[in-house]
Amino acid sequence: MDTVEIVVATDEASSAPIPPSMGPEPRPRGLRGFHPGWYGAVMGTAVIGIIAITNPGSNPAFTTSARVVAQTMTIAAMALGALLLVTYLARFVRYPRESVADLTDPTTGALYGTLPGGILVIAASLAAVGPTWWPSSTVQTLVAVLDWIGIPLAFAISVLFAYELFTRAELMPESVNGGWFIPPVVNIVVPLVIAPLIPFASPTAANSMLVVSYGFFGMGILLYLVILTMLFHRLALHALPHAALAPSLWIGLGPIGVGSLALMKLAAAGGALEGTAGPSVALISKIAATILWGFGAWWFAIAVVLLLRYLRAGSLPYGIGWWGFTFPLGAYTVATVAIAQAWSLRWLSWTGAGLLVLLALFWLTVSVRTVHALSVGEL
Repeated sequence: MDTVEIVVATDEASSAPIPPSMGPEPRPRGLRGFHPGWYGAVMGTAVIGIIAITNPGSNPAFTTSARVVAQTMTIAAMALGALLLVTYLARFVRYPRESVADLTDPTTGALYGTLPGGILVIAASLAAVGPTWWPSSTVQTLVAVLDWIGIPLAFAISVLFAYELFTRAELMPESVNGGWFIPPVVNIVVPLVIAPLIPFASPTAANSMLVVSYGFFGMGILLYLVILTMLFHRLALHALPHAALAPSLWIGLGPIGVGSLALMKLAAAGGALEGTAGPSVALISKIAATILWGFGAWWFAIAVVLLLRYLRAGSLPYGIGWWGFTFPLGAYTVATVAIAQAWSLRWLSWTGAGLLVLLALFWLTVSVRTVHALSVGEL
């Protein structure tokens, strides 16, 4: 993407610096070097709208301002998404070789998952915020259209990226990075954008939608666990990733947050279809979601202390990967608010409000740095 400074980071077991060769190669400028992870900005923006509409903390004084923030961020995400989609398509037409090369690269390939991810998160944002603008039928239509675009693309990219990994002649353990979580998390987002449509479908269609949703949840969560094992091995037995990849470690929060929320949303949407088993499914889903959310608290702590360690070693080189700080934290924040509501815990709801403030600080920092990079020609 851009030429970045090389920042030295050290392994816990050794004082030897991470070799500069492990850092990302400088990308060409302009459309030719357009980064495949740009749609992470769409995901990180739209998720704030999803959180804000829930009014974390449930303070009546913030109801109006929360709705305004939610609407503003949803509009911003849609506008940014439309602009970037044109740029993605233009690059594929103008520079197909470079576009395909990024897709087959173990570092950048997974970032193409942000494209369907952004489309689906906009759909989720419209499902949550859209009713403040339009009637239910209009919201359903918009969500369904985005689903038909985003869901097949999410599945295709996850399969294609895995195929490229499996068929490479050689892949070093150091190639594993948090960006590999993106295809799994996008598959887990699928249930969140199907669930709002289930209550309005016929019983037969609703059953099929519920089955597809659980299928995508299983696909995403199991892929997440496989990659989590690989990343844990890589972090424990090898030097930490180059500083430019530090934000990717936060992406591990994404599948946790989205997975927790998906379980509860599917239980609620499928309650009418499950008959007398509905309450039991809801309870099991709530417990499973809470267990997953608990692991997220551990991962959040790890992500924070590792970030502090990188900062002590030197400043983080800016890159589009900085948007990896936003959506994963946003997903975990949404899950925290949902868990608080499910267990009727006021303190946890306020914890969600605190996470939203932290997310807003991350979003503002990354947005300002991105605008600055654009203005001085770094991107």
